[in-house]
Amino acid sequence: MLRIHFTDADLRRITLAPVPNALLEAALSVRYLRTGPTGTARSRPGLTQWRKQNVRSLVPRAGVLLDLDPRQGGLLDFFFQLSTPALADGVERAAATPVEELAAEIAFLDHRARETERLRELAEGTDRGRQTLARDTLRYFDSTLAPLWPRMQSSAVADQALRAETLLRGGVDALLATLVPGWHWQSPTWHIPSPCDPTDVHLGGEGLILIPSYFALGPMYGHRPGEPWTLTYPLHTDEHPTHAADTLGPLLGRTRAAVLASLRHPATTTETADRVGISLPSASQHTTVLRNAGLITTTRTGTAVLHTLTPLGTALLQGDATR
Repeated sequence: MLRIHFTDADLRRITLAPVPNALLEAALSVRYLRTGPTGTARSRPGLTQWRKQNVRSLVPRAGVLLDLDPRQGGLLDFFFQLSTPALADGVERAAATPVEELAAEIAFLDHRARETERLRELAEGTDRGRQTLARDTLRYFDSTLAPLWPRMQSSAVADQALRAETLLRGGVDALLATLVPGWHWQSPTWHIPSPCDPTDVHLGGEGLILIPSYFALGPMYGHRPGEPWTLTYPLHTDEHPTHAADTLGPLLGRTRAAVLASLRHPATTTETADRVGISLPSASQHTTVLRNAGLITTTRTGTAVLHTLTPLGTALLQGDATR
């Protein structure tokens, strides 16, 4: 059990990070490819097909990242560059880790992994070892994770919209009470299930940044001097549409009603198609009709678009739920 203790100052300094951390997600995605789906990772849109496409070529794709994935669990500390969400910045900081920290981290790995030439060089802090870490991480991201990254970002945007609405409607108490199922908020302490030994974290007025993760299965926290604490959490996904088609079907059509119901949590067109089980062109057509009818709004986020219910669409679904 992880227990996070807040002061009044900490409760005023809770920040929602808008995007996943690219370096951390790269390390976690290597583990997902190596071990397969477990726990909450099963619910993520697009992961099954993505793994099928990449798992057989994991060794050449991941390079040194595969050696740096502890078989006993956990992640090495230099992957937690959480104050710098951009990949290039995170990689630069990780590669600049002091040699004493590199050696201590790599000593935590399996004996056979430690004996590889590239890990010996990294543990010694050589230029070649550091360059290998940076090169392999950037290459892995570009070749393997980049195709999934827009979907990961849009899921994070939807997650943040959900958290912001919760914060607006219920305040900090509601945010912490509903962030992840099974995480319990009893002011001023957050009780979070964890496989580790009981741990107490006192934020001490330095605040907390909440960082959504596509691949994380549970909480991961960290702290660097002079910066707020960070807590990485599994972001919310809800792929299963409700049964609005049963009563709204005669009005909207069963598929269109299911599309509307699936947008109780904001989603991109691709995620909407996945949730309802229809083709991407069909999802695009249905969202266009719903937008023209004033039931949803559509906002562009980078290369994707995010669909969100309007008050009219919400009211229509709420009316359906009371029947």
